[in-house]
Amino acid sequence: MFFLILIFGLIALGAIGLGNSLKIVKQYERGVVFRLGRVTEEAKRPGMTAIIPFVDKLEKVNLQIITMPIPAQEGITRDNVTVRVDAVIYFKVVDPRRAIVDVENYQLAVGQVAQTSLRSIIGQSELDDLLTNRERLNQGLAIMIDSPAVDWGVHIDRVEIKDVALPESMKRSMSRQAEAERERRSRVIIADGEFQASNKLAQAASAMADTPAALQLRLLQTIVEVASEKNSTLVLPFPVELLRFLEGNTPKAATASAEDVPAGMSSSESTSSVANASLSATFGAKDAKDTEHSLDDLSGMVRALSDSMRLNETMHLPAAIKLPRSASFHTK
Repeated sequence: MFFLILIFGLIALGAIGLGNSLKIVKQYERGVVFRLGRVTEEAKRPGMTAIIPFVDKLEKVNLQIITMPIPAQEGITRDNVTVRVDAVIYFKVVDPRRAIVDVENYQLAVGQVAQTSLRSIIGQSELDDLLTNRERLNQGLAIMIDSPAVDWGVHIDRVEIKDVALPESMKRSMSRQAEAERERRSRVIIADGEFQASNKLAQAASAMADTPAALQLRLLQTIVEVASEKNSTLVLPFPVELLRFLEGNTPKAATASAEDVPAGMSSSESTSSVANASLSATFGAKDAKDTEHSLDDLSGMVRALSDSMRLNETMHLPAAIKLPRSASFHTK
């Protein structure tokens, strides 16, 4: 009975020793064996491997790319702006022996170096570089971290700056700056449009000056455009010279010749005769004959002007409106 127990004990001890001697190394891992405290020459490849129980100790090292976030670091840029910058680092182990032997905890060591390097990058850069030129900063940060990590058997794959936190006062200042820049661009565009429009108007005015009939055609076109909108009021240009002529000459001629008007003559014929006499006295008999043909037109214009003045008085509108000297009005 004692021998059976001893045999079963030896079998169990052998099974335990066999289980401790057989190890499985995954594809993305490498095994570093310490035999009596000393590291062996080569790391164990993926698969099942055997070690000496109670003599060898196997340490597995992950060769996958490790993603490690760098906590936000607060610093002052070269142009004296306080910012908080956080980043992320990607690295992997390329030499399992050195990663286990040369450094106690390679992940902690890489994280600490990344934080100090990030602070150095913040102090050496300006705010505009942190916001717009991140690619160059990422490359510089990766080089700074990779320099000590090479001795640890670790390769820095890449480093990315995630976010740059600015003070609220700086955000408001940058917002005002951007708004002022957009306002400047809008004003420049408007001024450029006005300049081009003024050049086109100058060319149009030069063309109309060479062809006076073009101004009349433009006036008629404007009247057609206004009339198409079914407006109740239509404003036409009226020459100021005609008003001055009627004010300066017609009343005096009418007063001087009122006694010479025959009793049976109508008011329109009287106005025509008075105007004819005034023109004859003013311009002479030769010119009066040439202007008789336009007296009917002049009398019609006088009646239209009288009706307009009475309408203005009724509606309490100004008695006279000064218009450009270049405007003209023809009635037949």
